Amino acid sequence: MRLLLMSDTHLPKRARQLPEPLLEEIPRADVVVHAGDWVDTDTLDLLESRSRRLLAVYGNNDGPALRARLPEVARAELGGLRLGVVHETGAAQGREQRCAARFPDLDVLVFGHSHIPWDTTAPTGLRLLNPGSPTDRRRQPHCTYMTAAITGGRLSEVDLHRLPPR
Repeated sequence: MRLLLMSDTHLPKRARQLPEPLLEEIPRADVVVHAGDWVDTDTLDLLESRSRRLLAVYGNNDGPALRARLPEVARAELGGLRLGVVHETGAAQGREQRCAARFPDLDVLVFGHSHIPWDTTAPTGLRLLNPGSPTDRRRQPHCTYMTAAITGGRLSEVDLHRLPPR
């Protein structure tokens, strides 16, 4: 099972549209994951129409229209892997312990908010992934997104993709 992970698209404030390399990944993915801060409903409509399956949450910059359509936390069992999505996890320091305590029922947690790519594992085995942002690099050298695979109930082939400058 192939996953496409993104967060913090902030359209149309940070960009007019999603980058073409990211759009090209959508039909290759069995599940598209978006960890919040969409800002507009058009992007949600686009991903819903193009994705085989969308697992998504709202973020702190998402207004009532998005919050009416999306949960704060999403969970799914995908190919034997228990995956969760949330926008905010708090400060980097202590993140693994906080998330392991808050989400003891998950194998993988995808989050956003910081626009900073993140890939760590808590002492409990919970894998924490932040794909960064495909449209707003903030203090990072590149805009980014992630792809991954689920094989035999395990996460594999986690890749951070750097997008070319606009």
